[in-house]
Amino acid sequence: MAGNPRRGAGLIGLMKDAFQPHQQPLQPHQPAVVDKKMVEKCWKLMDKVVRLCQNPKVALKNSPPYILDLLPDTYQHLRTILSRYEGKIEILGENEYFRVVIENLTNKTKQTMSLFKEAKERMYEENSQARRNLTKLSLIFSHMLAELKAIFPNGLFQGDNFRITKADAAEFWRRSFGDKTIVPWRMFRQALHEFHPISSGLEAMALKSTIDLTCNDYISVFEFDIFTRLFQPWSSLLRNWNSLAVTHPGYMAFLTYDEVKARLQRFIHKPGSYLFPDGRAQNPDLTGLCEPSPQDHIKVTQEQYELYCEMGSTFQLCKICAENDKDVKIEPCRHLMCTSCLTAWQESEGQGCPFCRCEIKGTEPIVVDPFHPKASGASFAGFQASSRAEATGNDEEEDDRLEDQHLVMSRLACSKVRPTWCVSPPAVRQRLLMLRVLKGGPSGPK
Repeated sequence: MAGNPRRGAGLIGLMKDAFQPHQQPLQPHQPAVVDKKMVEKCWKLMDKVVRLCQNPKVALKNSPPYILDLLPDTYQHLRTILSRYEGKIEILGENEYFRVVIENLTNKTKQTMSLFKEAKERMYEENSQARRNLTKLSLIFSHMLAELKAIFPNGLFQGDNFRITKADAAEFWRRSFGDKTIVPWRMFRQALHEFHPISSGLEAMALKSTIDLTCNDYISVFEFDIFTRLFQPWSSLLRNWNSLAVTHPGYMAFLTYDEVKARLQRFIHKPGSYLFPDGRAQNPDLTGLCEPSPQDHIKVTQEQYELYCEMGSTFQLCKICAENDKDVKIEPCRHLMCTSCLTAWQESEGQGCPFCRCEIKGTEPIVVDPFHPKASGASFAGFQASSRAEATGNDEEEDDRLEDQHLVMSRLACSKVRPTWCVSPPAVRQRLLMLRVLKGGPSGPK
């Protein structure tokens, strides 16, 4: 592709990059320490790209991903970050994630400028390969902005506090990388291989092209969270990915809404075509992936039982409505409530978790197993004697590059046998007041 510094490497070179022998020492490239001049240089490059894209002959459509919105928004967020670290830029400059971001943003803007320079008049042709490559770069800029906002919300670094949605995936990241925000692809690949064996270099290359959204040879906690949410459950992560992305005809990488619409337009009058992927006459059989997963059982401890008995309540009772038992867990904060209260909260335009306001990235059905005092030998006298201080803490602890990805996926598919297709929680009494909010009471939303 024009403007791609690694275009001479070919498929074999990319495979070597994606899947080196596990015994090879890790010697990842280290981005330079960032200072204000480097950031300002990056801004100038971004401004040049914007000017190139504003050329009336290019005639970009204002539809996502729209590079003329993405780069100014990225500029503004970087300004916010710098303002938050005014007087302490050295802290920001030493931040590994920020160093990777600035280097990648600089490289991608240079790559975009080279694309315009080499494509020349072809850049004005909407259906040219040059424009297709510009769309890919726009999508990468979009991914970079989303990630930057997630790791630096309101301009402050929160990467070491980023919460991975799925518990098993979060535990893998914590055990493998601690509180790191970003790790080199090779390090990530080796760690993942221990849990989910990667069968070949081709599979490793396809996996990298799926998970490395920002195309920087690193995997961030943000990218890992998206990948594990898309291809859950954790126990069959790569099998799910192979079935849903590699061999599935309905999966396409780097397509915009307009391109998807254009691709499917020819099937618009085909009866029942909406039932099948990419105009096919049948669906892949995915029943083999539909293994019934048992509901998550949460066992009430003796301390929790004693605490709630003193309040005249039970642990399993939803603390919002005080009528139904808890049957759903919010992810990633892991707070518990009943489904009807969660539904009512979301329909009332409530933002985040009703208890802690953490973003709701997913939910899981749960069953609370009550504590049975007789079976454990506990007595009511023991409840009264238990220390309140001891129980207080248990209140609510319920808790590549621009290479053609389609080509990579197709080659991997051909090599495989197709499958058969935090804020402390309020006290319980305060939580009961939320019932009024959900039912439109005096203190509820108008």
